[in-house]
Amino acid sequence: MKRGEKRILFAASEAYPLIKTGGLGDVVYSLPHALHARGADVRLLLPGYRALLRQLDQVRILGWLDVRGAEGIVGARILETRHPDFAFPLWVVDCPPLFDRPGSPYVSASGQDWPDNAERFAVFARVAALLALDALDTGWQPEVVHANDWQTGLVAAFLADQPARPKTVFTIHNLAYGGYFSHSDFVRLQLPSHWWSPESVEFHGGFSMLKGGIVYADAVATVSPTYAAEICTPEFGYGLDGLLLSRQYKLHGILNGIDTGIWNPSTDTHLPAHYSAGRILPGKRRNKQALIAHFLPRADDAVLQAPLLGLVGRLVEQKGIDWVLAAIPVLLLETDARFVLLGSGQTLYEQKLARLARQHPDRIFVEIGYDESLAHLIEAGADMFLMPSRFEPCGLNQMYSLNYGTPPIVFKTGGLADTVVDANTATLKDASANGFVFDTPDVASFLDTIRRALALYRKPAQWRKLQQTGMRQSFGWADSAGHYLALYSTPVSEDSHVIHIT
Repeated sequence: MKRGEKRILFAASEAYPLIKTGGLGDVVYSLPHALHARGADVRLLLPGYRALLRQLDQVRILGWLDVRGAEGIVGARILETRHPDFAFPLWVVDCPPLFDRPGSPYVSASGQDWPDNAERFAVFARVAALLALDALDTGWQPEVVHANDWQTGLVAAFLADQPARPKTVFTIHNLAYGGYFSHSDFVRLQLPSHWWSPESVEFHGGFSMLKGGIVYADAVATVSPTYAAEICTPEFGYGLDGLLLSRQYKLHGILNGIDTGIWNPSTDTHLPAHYSAGRILPGKRRNKQALIAHFLPRADDAVLQAPLLGLVGRLVEQKGIDWVLAAIPVLLLETDARFVLLGSGQTLYEQKLARLARQHPDRIFVEIGYDESLAHLIEAGADMFLMPSRFEPCGLNQMYSLNYGTPPIVFKTGGLADTVVDANTATLKDASANGFVFDTPDVASFLDTIRRALALYRKPAQWRKLQQTGMRQSFGWADSAGHYLALYSTPVSEDSHVIHIT
């Protein structure tokens, strides 16, 4: 290790491309790499899921750790490996009884939470804490442990009373997922008795792993400045707003970035044509043709000229999919717009979208599920992007869209509010506009904003300026990594008692 490098143990439950269920996996890939690029000495710790272990090649055993589980002592083998997609070593907690199983990291094939999730992630947190103290005598001890979301919420709690421990940072990626478990789980896991308190992890008769991270971490981060403020309110706080208000002195809002090596219209390997802010039209038109051809092999010029509105995301109420479903029939009658939607989620929404696509096969294109190449093609080929989330801690797709010259239509919340500037008379004049924003959470406001976007789309010169503003902004990870490195280096005693919006 070079002198001056910050040693960071990054602990998380998923990381692209090894195992990913959502945006957390993207961040856990991109942020450590951005930190590494700025000189940090990183180790990424992950659970040894079956799907992950199958992707590893050469593995070195660092040692074995025995920790308390639900029915006694659980043994874990700690593996170190290098993977071609990662610029730093991966550490893997290989504990077959807890992690060697098929399917999702968190739910079974039936969609139900694994019944032993409390034990699985309590054990993972115990192991992470021991590794943070160099329990295996590897000669590498982190100066900072960076834990992410509820699955690692107990890491800071296990480290809190340890002498000469690393600084702990805990990032909340989505407060809606709190890692809530029962009192009986608490007892079976033999968690420290003094934790059973409203001032600790106890929460309405059970306990919350995420609350443990908030209470015990030296610094707490969220993934956008606006979300850091929102979660301190009853509307967005999920019952933790009072706690978060009392911890504002260590609460930091740091906007996520996007991986511009993967999401870059001038180099994207998923696209049939590349383009840049300086030359948008030919490439974007070619991608639009390819996108429409994916669903509609024979498309005339009228179809290609009509505005195409895209959506990629989870089909759940949080993402405003019910607003989208209510708006589409109105827009089909009023306009010549087409729609292309990719995602999965609640069965009801999937069925409604599929039904609309069957009823209007030349105007609504739907693919249920997820396809990485198609997601990239939608970002490049659509004319505008629908993202009316009711709440959005940060959001990545709006930044992908801006980067691809596909102005997003968003509700004013969380990271959407921090990245999208509404196109109005003033912002169009000063060239700060990059998309469309509505601030009343209902279908009428959403529809009015889409109508405004469609009207501006008919003014090519103004539309091109809007696209270029978004494409020329910087959404990479370098700035965010700099904020995190500054946070890592701030002595705990020097954290000022105000909310940090960075």
